[in-house]
Amino acid sequence: MSGATKGHLAMLLFSALVAGSFSLGGMIANDIAPAALNAVRFLIAGAVIGVAALASGGMPAEAWRAPWRYLVLGGLFAIYFVLMFEGLKTAHPVSTAAVFTLTPVMSAGFGWGLLRQITTRRMALALAIGAVGALWVIFRADWAAFLRFEVGMGEVYYFWGCVAHAAYTPMVRKLNRGERPVVFTFGMLVAGLAILTVFGWNDLRATDWAGLSPLVWGTVVYLAVFASATTFVLLQFAALELPSAKVMAYTYLVPTWVICWEIGLGHGAPAGLTLVGVALTVAALVLLLKQETS
Repeated sequence: MSGATKGHLAMLLFSALVAGSFSLGGMIANDIAPAALNAVRFLIAGAVIGVAALASGGMPAEAWRAPWRYLVLGGLFAIYFVLMFEGLKTAHPVSTAAVFTLTPVMSAGFGWGLLRQITTRRMALALAIGAVGALWVIFRADWAAFLRFEVGMGEVYYFWGCVAHAAYTPMVRKLNRGERPVVFTFGMLVAGLAILTVFGWNDLRATDWAGLSPLVWGTVVYLAVFASATTFVLLQFAALELPSAKVMAYTYLVPTWVICWEIGLGHGAPAGLTLVGVALTVAALVLLLKQETS
């Protein structure tokens, strides 16, 4: 099996694991405050990544130069995750997953603004198709609702979270000073944990941790170990084997995986017309996976 094939399989698993955070998160979003949930998530993920960093070469002192960089990145990710779970309180998991597919479009804009990265015509076409598909799902295939711009507050909250996520990707490249990815991510997680602890201190104190259901604790562990630490490893591996455009393409597969999660969890499937939007996001995936020639 070639390295590229392994990279594609890694991203396939990545998109499936990320999709699980939407379906499972939607089930517990109203059972625990978003800031408290994500503080614990960052704590567990930081511990996992920290052990991985120590086991794979340690953490050189040089990595802690200009610690403000980690605060910027940790703050962006903290905003993303908190707003994600605020959105999941009212928005359907498939709908929020569709909002997530807008991230590559916004990331391309941040990439040009921060790094002057140029998007090719093929990529621009794929991003446009994916955006149309996302909007189709977000507005639930209701053209009248689109014209009236009737979108739920859950989707609005999560959209602003995705803006923070879109800014995160080019900021990593801009702020990294040669640190190994695992060390750099550990710094981000520690900073994010500090920000969430300060921001959500009242929520952390008010949460009845002993009274949380097994579903909540299971979801927290899933989010920390599989949707955070594991997906980080998969993403780093794939980034070494595949062009960045192909890695980014798998974002468009998330709504499809969410539908699979929803069916598997017994929550049913979305309406038939909504699936047209999902098909468009898959078409965007296929287009981005083709060899770039322009």
